[in-house]
Amino acid sequence: MSLPIVVPLALLLAPVGPGPAPEPRPPNVVFVLADDLGWGELGCYGQERIRTPRIDGIAAEGMRFTRHYAGSPVCAPSRAVWMTGLHTGHAFVRDNSENGGWGKDAPEGQLPLPAGTDSLPRRLRSAGYRTACVGKWGLGGPGTSGHPNRQGFDLFFGHLCQRKAHNHYPAHLWRNEEKVELDGNPWFASHQRIDAPPADGDYGAYTGDRYAPAEMLAAAERFVRAHADEPFLLWYTSPIPHAALQVPDALVEEYPAEWDESPYLGRKGYLPHPRPRAAYAAMVTHLDREVGRLLDLLAELGLEDDTIVFFSSDNGPTFNGGTDSTFFDSAAGLRGLKCSVHEGGIKVPLIARWPGRIAAGSTSDLVTAFEDVFPTVTELCGLDAPEEVDGVSFAPTLLGRPDEQAAPEVRYWEYARQQAVRRGDWKLVRTWDREGAVRTMLFDLASDPNERTDLAAERPERVAALLADARAARTPSEEFPRPALDGAE
Repeated sequence: MSLPIVVPLALLLAPVGPGPAPEPRPPNVVFVLADDLGWGELGCYGQERIRTPRIDGIAAEGMRFTRHYAGSPVCAPSRAVWMTGLHTGHAFVRDNSENGGWGKDAPEGQLPLPAGTDSLPRRLRSAGYRTACVGKWGLGGPGTSGHPNRQGFDLFFGHLCQRKAHNHYPAHLWRNEEKVELDGNPWFASHQRIDAPPADGDYGAYTGDRYAPAEMLAAAERFVRAHADEPFLLWYTSPIPHAALQVPDALVEEYPAEWDESPYLGRKGYLPHPRPRAAYAAMVTHLDREVGRLLDLLAELGLEDDTIVFFSSDNGPTFNGGTDSTFFDSAAGLRGLKCSVHEGGIKVPLIARWPGRIAAGSTSDLVTAFEDVFPTVTELCGLDAPEEVDGVSFAPTLLGRPDEQAAPEVRYWEYARQQAVRRGDWKLVRTWDREGAVRTMLFDLASDPNERTDLAAERPERVAALLADARAARTPSEEFPRPALDGAE
């Protein structure tokens, strides 16, 4: 009697027909980048006043990083580091640099990235990805080499110019090279102060009919729907919660009236608002709901398992425009805010979700930074990592292989009259005034994460070693000359 033939289940379920099995789909990448969102302004990082349930959900379903750094303490250079994988000792853009003015008809844009820059979106597009940047750009205005369409993005929709992004009810946005007029949003100066609250309590003069973040979200959703059947990169660079304090009133009303004892009159720049604390919280919650809409769309289209979702911020929380970082503990006790190379200006949230690949509810204390994003994303997408970058892929950590994880020995930042370098848990901070006087500080982040105790006088040998690291980590820049750094002693 013949024995029965046992056929493995995998063969019974395999597709019938000639030819090899189809290659697995490369993952989509959605990277949400908030604007001036603080380390401590998300529930998953300890925030108790502002509601961020959808962003917190990414952390619950994925990995939360506890030692992640932006590329810079301000917008444009931080984004340049993200795009190129080069820290600010090597990046072309190392500071905010305006190529226009504030007037209604003034030219738009900041110092543009050079033509031919090896950027993350260009790498992915050359591998068959469809690419979009939706939100705020700041790396080149209309018609320049830095325009997003010239830096690897098939689609751009949003603010090309950082200055225009200071008004969330702007007169226009950009769709690629086309200016999109926003009817119902009259032009007005985005930095305006008043001597007293309006007699009728109406601040409507500082808003309009079409909220730019809502327009951007709709554009992002259209992009995802249009390319659901092919791999895509969406860099969603929301312009909030960066001031001005502007958000639909209904969301402001969700937060307590007693938070605000007095209105903001524009005395620290940007537009006035009757309820500044509630408005700021509402802007963060609006961002959270934007993220929720994107997550829901991925689920609707069956793309959850095929999409890596990241969330981060371009720098630490700000100090102007009516914001109140003390009230919200926005920097979670860290020293410094936006524009500072102390921890509060550069340490930012990073969370990542990829169902089935990144362990749910996991955390990592690996030191990571924006320059790592380029090699990480290319590795996750099955592409060769670029050679000329300062970062290292943290894909092994994301995928549960920490024993394979490498890391740069040195982390480096420079901005304006400041410089910082980190090796291990030691961090050196140098500042110099307009007369050239230099102050050098040394911190042990293992025992002093808030940088309260300067150890420079006690550890001169450590200072000397980190100064040598700083010299080795940077090249001179014609666009951003720093004599105090070029001659660092």
